[in-house]
Amino acid sequence: MTLTVTLAVLASALLHASWNALVKTGADRLMMMGWIAAATGLVALPFLPFIPLPGWDVAKILALSFVLHVGYKLFLVKGYEHGDFGQVYPLSRGLAPAIVTVVGAVWLGEILPTAAFVGVALIALGIVSLAFRRTNGAGLPNDPRALGYAFGTSLFIAAYTLNDGLGGRIAESPHIYVIWLFAGDGLIFFLFVLWRRGRAFLRPQRAMAYGFAGGVMSVIAYWLVIWAMTLAPLGPVAALRETSVVFAALISGLLLKEGLGWRAVAAACVVAAGVILLKV
Repeated sequence: MTLTVTLAVLASALLHASWNALVKTGADRLMMMGWIAAATGLVALPFLPFIPLPGWDVAKILALSFVLHVGYKLFLVKGYEHGDFGQVYPLSRGLAPAIVTVVGAVWLGEILPTAAFVGVALIALGIVSLAFRRTNGAGLPNDPRALGYAFGTSLFIAAYTLNDGLGGRIAESPHIYVIWLFAGDGLIFFLFVLWRRGRAFLRPQRAMAYGFAGGVMSVIAYWLVIWAMTLAPLGPVAALRETSVVFAALISGLLLKEGLGWRAVAAACVVAAGVILLKV
């Protein structure tokens, strides 16, 4: 990967960790996620009149992506309801790069150098090691439901990463694909939360402002990654993006006060080593 692509993906990682922290700290996490989704749709909306309708091949990929992104959001919200940010976030992100790399190699024929495979493995190992703690930030035993939802989230992440990476490649441009993705996904999830929460969702509240800020972060973060996937293999891009867990570890320890011990520092070093190997 070039330096420009690497920096773009790292910026995406920081933005991604930040908007996830907003969801975790929300009083009603489903409503916070709903406003983040609404913001992503509104950001994309002004561009729709100026881009072509997706062809049938792209439309099928988009339809599947809408389903995968909704599942991802619901599992992530549930994970944050039952576990710490510093546990759920790294575990939900940790398995996805390995899954994407293996499937990318088998399905798309992206045969990577040995160093890149080792780098992906180190990143996944470092990320997953951040998640396994006997107690949470409050000193209470970890809720096993948090781990289950986090594992489920990682499967959705791997699935939509592959699906959207393919969609960005076969569309007229990755930018057109991302605009349709966020417009459709934002509308669908907004309507879903409105159905679940009713009029309470539409009342003026702090979640709106934070949600819109998170939505802008989400759009920029994902746009950068889709663009990067058109210039570099899917596996390394997906793995490098997961350095967001290093930012998440800092947010967990310094802002959310969940604890940042030696294990988190060691795991961050392992992730950094994996990033270096990706550039060899």
